[in-house]
Amino acid sequence: MKELLKFITCGSVDDGKSTLIGHMLYDSKLLFADQERALELESKLGSTDGSLDYSLLLDGLMAEREQGITIDVAYRYFTTSKRSFIVADTPGHEEYTRNMAVGASFADVAVILLDATKGVLVQTRRHTRICSLMGIRDFVFIVNKMDLAEYEEQSFQDIKKELQEFIQDFPHNTMMVIPVSATIGDNITTPSRKMRWYQGPALLSYLEGLELNSGNAKEEDFVLPVQRVSRPNHTFRGFQGQVEAGSLRIGEEVTIYPSGERASVARLLAAGADAEEIVKGQPVTVCLDKEIDCSRGCVMIKGNSPEVGNMFHVTMLWMDDTPLVEGKEYICKLGTKRIPARIVKIEYKVDVNTGEQIPVSQVGKNEIVFCSILTTEKIVYRRFKENEAIGALILIDRITNMTSACGVIERPLKHFDNLTWQEADVTKYLREKQLGQKAVTLWFTGLSGSGKSTLANALELKLAAMGKHTMLLDGDNIRMGLSRDLGFSNEDRTENIRRVAEVAKLMNDAGLIVLTSFISPFAQDRALARSIIGDDFVEIYISTPIEECERRDVKGLYKKARNGEIPAFTGISSPYEAPASPDIWIDTSRYSVEESAELLLKEIQKHCGC
Repeated sequence: MKELLKFITCGSVDDGKSTLIGHMLYDSKLLFADQERALELESKLGSTDGSLDYSLLLDGLMAEREQGITIDVAYRYFTTSKRSFIVADTPGHEEYTRNMAVGASFADVAVILLDATKGVLVQTRRHTRICSLMGIRDFVFIVNKMDLAEYEEQSFQDIKKELQEFIQDFPHNTMMVIPVSATIGDNITTPSRKMRWYQGPALLSYLEGLELNSGNAKEEDFVLPVQRVSRPNHTFRGFQGQVEAGSLRIGEEVTIYPSGERASVARLLAAGADAEEIVKGQPVTVCLDKEIDCSRGCVMIKGNSPEVGNMFHVTMLWMDDTPLVEGKEYICKLGTKRIPARIVKIEYKVDVNTGEQIPVSQVGKNEIVFCSILTTEKIVYRRFKENEAIGALILIDRITNMTSACGVIERPLKHFDNLTWQEADVTKYLREKQLGQKAVTLWFTGLSGSGKSTLANALELKLAAMGKHTMLLDGDNIRMGLSRDLGFSNEDRTENIRRVAEVAKLMNDAGLIVLTSFISPFAQDRALARSIIGDDFVEIYISTPIEECERRDVKGLYKKARNGEIPAFTGISSPYEAPASPDIWIDTSRYSVEESAELLLKEIQKHCGC
């Protein structure tokens, strides 16, 4: 019997993906008797006029059955006399593209369906690009609903020609186009008598005989991303994880990255038992002949050295409702490593129809983007085409914890390889001792007119009178100097906050108490500032109601915004995301400036000992 084949079914909405797999299982006698009976009974209640609705075998959610579409990924395992299979039946609707990408990440082969009466659609092209992005190199295109196209050969040949031209844009090992009728069963498990002009195999026969070829030039290298260090007692220390490539035997030498330390294998365990050799796919424990610095996130390798760096180019599928902009920070998960990472530059997005590279400043949901990423420290990776396990990554939103993107590393960037952070002998701690204060950044946020600048100025006067060393960074002043090249788009606002946070951090390192007065309306931007500044960040929310802010309106900005003279004005035509749990908050409409400053002074003593 051939090796296990994992494949995904994808395509546009209502192209018959679930029906195809359901019919395959039914015709191959791969269902239990109770499943067949349940299918017959449920089909009578559906929308198929009492005939069998094979999609019910895959669409398990109530919402899927009610709407007649696939929403989540459905996995099914089945075995024929020639091969075992796992199929991931994925959604076709654009809204659920992230679910489709999850299915593609696990598959060896992509089975992509098209409607013979509609031809190649945008979603067909998008799914093909995503499958290619996820490393799939074997494609089967199913031209479904041939019964609705009167089984015309010319309709099939026209679609086949378009697909053959389209697939040339992608690296692939095999490509097959099969005409079928998923509802009737033509060319699914047996050749169709209604399409004698088609001389190729039925779908199941083709999948049973398909030879897989990863084309991985570095497959012989042993790669083990370390998930856990096992120390049940003082005599045993083992490094655990799943072997992602190659094999390893007792006595062979391995290198731990990123440290580069070497050691020999003293003992191997697989499934809890001693083994002489471990191979790809096994969960294992590796014991070395000496103590070595290795923990979760490190990678154990025998063979060619990987890349060790903190900046690289990636191609990603953006899956977040919030657009991708330069400067925002995420959690990057690569192998077993989780590390903060920042989008440095968006190079371009890819047109799903033509493959054209389009320069953009931000990227929307379900778009494919090529960009550069910078991590906060050096990590171990390889190009995706060399090793998928340490060449694929996901980005996680630091606030919502949602997966925002999945992508692959294309190539390293060497911008920072020759740069080393210079540690000074005069440290931040020494500067703080010299100045007699704890350096913090007091980050004032609130609507325009809430009293941020007035209150920050009053507080700085009190701190100066106490002999404290401070610096006030005001929004308008920064805009007229450091950020004069920026506008007020979402991405420019994010970059403005990033710059201010970097400056504030440097001033904190100098021992200064920094006060910043910025609307900073977006929670993700304030989270970015906190991640840059660290524990010295103190968020102060000036929660003055918008009615009071508008009544004050010293600069006349609200009036202009109401008249449409100022686009994207926070609180009127652009949202303000109030802090959920600020360190300090105050409503200046309830107190005078002096009272507010005194209240703040008492509160910040908890943070900087003033």
